[in-house]
Amino acid sequence: MLLELKTFLIAMTPFGELRASIPIALGVYGLPLWSAFIFSVLGNIVPALFWLWSLGKISRYLSHKFYFFNRFFTWLFERTRNNHNSKFAKWKEFTLVLLVAIPFPLTGVWTGSLASFVFSIPFKKAFPLIFLGVIIAGVIVTFVTLGVLKII
Repeated sequence: MLLELKTFLIAMTPFGELRASIPIALGVYGLPLWSAFIFSVLGNIVPALFWLWSLGKISRYLSHKFYFFNRFFTWLFERTRNNHNSKFAKWKEFTLVLLVAIPFPLTGVWTGSLASFVFSIPFKKAFPLIFLGVIIAGVIVTFVTLGVLKII
């Protein structure tokens, strides 16, 4: 059970996520495929639950207590929405799923949670989309790790 816990915790990290946990679980720990996949997906979705629930509260608190954060969040949200709102409007929810599903650097649950917050996607809509993205990313990473899928 210790190896499953390690896999779960690796999947929670912002830079590793399941891009690291699945190959480590299969290659280093020798876990069965189903165990590596399940613990990686579950570990990877935990940060989404936390961030989707807390980012709004943290932002509101900091904005009300500190003038600097109020200005910073206003600038950040306006800039991000102005630069990316047309892409989001065109692709809608598919954008969030893609952002989480494609296993590249600076994509994944952490980025998807932040994007859903910036674009004001409510938890009830964002969480299933992020979860779907995690499942897709898990399948892609598993296939690449097993050599079934080759990434150029």
